[in-house]
Amino acid sequence: MSAVDTLVLASGNAGKLKEFKQLLSPLMFDVRLQSEFGVVDVEETGLTFIENALLKAREASRISGLPALADDSGLEVDALSGAPGIYSARFAGEPKSDARNNEKLLHALADCAEGQRTGRYWCVLVYLRHADDPVPIIVQRSWEGEILAHPRGDNGFGYDPLFWLPDQGMSVAELSFETKNRLSHRGRALQGLVDLLKVAHG
Repeated sequence: MSAVDTLVLASGNAGKLKEFKQLLSPLMFDVRLQSEFGVVDVEETGLTFIENALLKAREASRISGLPALADDSGLEVDALSGAPGIYSARFAGEPKSDARNNEKLLHALADCAEGQRTGRYWCVLVYLRHADDPVPIIVQRSWEGEILAHPRGDNGFGYDPLFWLPDQGMSVAELSFETKNRLSHRGRALQGLVDLLKVAHG
């Protein structure tokens, strides 16, 4: 694999781009946001993280003509029967807002006692060599935690200020960037993808 291999990230999220660039650096990919290639967000009509990630990756690869990587990730809360799930980014409706999503989550868990607020982040990654790739590489990982009653920390994005890690004694939003990349659902999914791509590309 050469240093000029461009990989389209099927996302417009600059925070994700920063994480992906760092974690994919061993493979020498030039990771670019899909917006650079005129790709707009595809309608996420899938009913699972895998289906939505595939939709996004195929659209980005089809329009750019390049290999594409998509992730679909979200928060699953046990007391809410798995919600917000695939609707995590737009839990509070459009336009998407981390603040309003967090407010809605806290409201939904207002009567839920401590110890019963367990949940997990999920990340599904899909890598396509081209838009019609019949054998996409799919990796999924989860990250267990609990939902706080009040936000803590200023790092990260999404539900990170509310996602408590008992083994770390802090929220995700209180972790350093490096620690988050090592521990997170996305970080471990990306590491799994890197390992598979190393094998695939020799």
